Amino acid sequence: MNKFLITTLMIFIFQSSIAQTKKVTGFYEKNIEKELSLESAFDNNLSKANIGETIKKLSAEPHNISSPADKVNADYILSLFDKWGWDAKIETFYVLFPTPKTRILEMTSPTSYKAILKEPALKEDLTSGQEGQLPTYNAYSADGDVTSELVFVNYGLQEDYEILDKMGIEVKGKIVIAKYGHSWRGIKPKVAQEHGAIGCIIYSDPSDDGYFQGDVYPKGAFRNEFGVQRGSVIDMSAYPGDPLTPGIGATKDVKRLDRLQAPSLLKIPVLPISYHDAAPLLEALDGPVAPVAWHGGLPFAYHIGPGKTIVHLKVAFNWDIVPCYDVIAKIQGSKFPDEWVIRGNHQDAWVNGAADPISGQAAMLEEAKSIGNMLKTGWKPERTIVYCAWDGEEPGLLGSTEWVEEHENELKEKAVVYINSDGNGRGFLYVEGSHALEPFMDEIAKQVTDPQTRVSVFERNRDHEAISTKSVEAKKRIWNEKELKLDAMGSGSDYSSFIQHAGIPSLNLGFGGEDNGGEYHSIYDSYGLYEKFKDPGFQYGVTLAETAGHAVLRMANADGLPFDFTHLFKTIDAYSKDLILLLNTSRETTALENQIINSRGYDSGEDPTKGYIVPNIKSEVPYLDFSPLQNALLQFEKSVDSLKVVFQSNITTNNMTMAFNQSLYRAEQQLLNDTGLPRRSWYKHTLYAPGSYTGYGVKTMPGIREAIEQRNWKEAQQQIEIDAKAIMRLAEYFKVLSSSGK
Repeated sequence: MNKFLITTLMIFIFQSSIAQTKKVTGFYEKNIEKELSLESAFDNNLSKANIGETIKKLSAEPHNISSPADKVNADYILSLFDKWGWDAKIETFYVLFPTPKTRILEMTSPTSYKAILKEPALKEDLTSGQEGQLPTYNAYSADGDVTSELVFVNYGLQEDYEILDKMGIEVKGKIVIAKYGHSWRGIKPKVAQEHGAIGCIIYSDPSDDGYFQGDVYPKGAFRNEFGVQRGSVIDMSAYPGDPLTPGIGATKDVKRLDRLQAPSLLKIPVLPISYHDAAPLLEALDGPVAPVAWHGGLPFAYHIGPGKTIVHLKVAFNWDIVPCYDVIAKIQGSKFPDEWVIRGNHQDAWVNGAADPISGQAAMLEEAKSIGNMLKTGWKPERTIVYCAWDGEEPGLLGSTEWVEEHENELKEKAVVYINSDGNGRGFLYVEGSHALEPFMDEIAKQVTDPQTRVSVFERNRDHEAISTKSVEAKKRIWNEKELKLDAMGSGSDYSSFIQHAGIPSLNLGFGGEDNGGEYHSIYDSYGLYEKFKDPGFQYGVTLAETAGHAVLRMANADGLPFDFTHLFKTIDAYSKDLILLLNTSRETTALENQIINSRGYDSGEDPTKGYIVPNIKSEVPYLDFSPLQNALLQFEKSVDSLKVVFQSNITTNNMTMAFNQSLYRAEQQLLNDTGLPRRSWYKHTLYAPGSYTGYGVKTMPGIREAIEQRNWKEAQQQIEIDAKAIMRLAEYFKVLSSSGK
């Protein structure tokens, strides 16, 4: 037997053994080996060096939305797709994007200090002194010129203001200063505005991402004293995307709202600063000493104010309508051209953005290159693959949201799944998404190898979580976990419009946890910092490309789309039980607090003997009727169990139909509520939404959960019934599908 035949036989035996040991749901048995061989060929095309070169090139210049380099990068990405054999184009939208004209922050009493509001160039960072950098500012701050007493509000969250209320400190008519962290930045001025503040300053405290965490840049990765976090403060809890065109694509001639009436825009001025500029302001504050938990890393006692510390804040902006360049590339499916597997990562940055977002964009482009190489062999995907390089993500998910709003009806018909990534670095896999895709991602995570430890990325995550937790019982529980669990989707990246507005099954994934630093949204988010501290060798760029690429290829080629709705049932059932626990805990807490207040001999207000503020008596928590939800879940469980039997039968007998598959990927749309969430009609998904006051953080079954948290009992009962109807609607949908799909 000659060498060629021996080699061929060995490859065949090896691939056959892989097919026997690797689980690949959704494929006829005869096609599993073919799919695994395809994924192996895909992996062989991926290059760490090439990912590094792409990061270097795309982060070479500042490229915020509408900047010259933004268009250059979009055109370059387009040219790559063309070269690799994709059918690509740039789709342009026109969106509101403010840039600063005036930025002044100065302390006028008890001493004088004028903030420098600038990050200095470093000789160790070759791109930190470039022209074209956006100044340090918060996009979508209101124009404003205000002078008032300063009040320190910790992280500027609702619970911080509750503590201030108990201390008898008001912020009405004052300017507040808050630390970055513990929530999305836009929540801080939103809450300040609701409490009557006339201005908001946000600073990065060294305890959060400065010298308390490690050596500062350039010696280490953490934020130095001059580093500033730029960022949007648009109210994405109202709706993401262009603030002037909610719900519709921001095409050139679309009708727009008056800017001053746009619900997602703030009414007060906001400005971010460094801890170098924050220190003189905070050190000058008098008034009560802040609670211990509020103290940061600066070398003095933190006081709250108000008092003698007076600051002047003035900002003004160019409120321009600018182009937003989405690069959309397609490979038409050979069998099902009207079924789309969509993959996306944004390409715009606040400055150079090597980590955020180019590390993820480079991995995605490496996937596209590899798929292009496979096209040259004559292979084609069975479903259409769509790759999207979004623009305008940083100001407020502009490019992706406008694209979804413009193509919403078509996407609801054709979009099988949307797979998102953003920044990427060394560390551990994180995945959030539609819970019917949990087993799908579990299989992939167990088949992708971690480049440092050479175990699967699933095993590395599980081991890390088990080692990191303190509780022995928690360690045992995590160690015995056999399946990957998906987190629920909140906001903060380009998946939001797909799942929460259009009901398209979605995933968001990436790696991190060993790439911590303080470069976020600063001029120091550079190739030099990334190469040295975030992912040396660009190994996790390849790992991201493998993970996302395998997900794309399996969805594109699956005989039966691998949705397992029994996992969705388990997830919703757990959410329902958690809501009942939340209500009961609120009832018990309220009763105990009222008992304590009544035992003191007064109802509320100022205790005449002690001189401090105590909570008001709260109304009793009523019993809500969860039976509609529980009954709907009983029907839902039966329907998903029946559907799973039918799905497996169709796979076993090689009898999966196009109509059955299309019904699977359109199923999540049954969970949409046409009227949306209360006071947030853009968000239509009944299971997942960012919280009104959590920023990126998710609220599961948000209509019910937020009503309970806000003690709006009538609305909570209404939302229980709305969610129950959505679940029952999906149960009936599956009942019909099971009958017709046999």
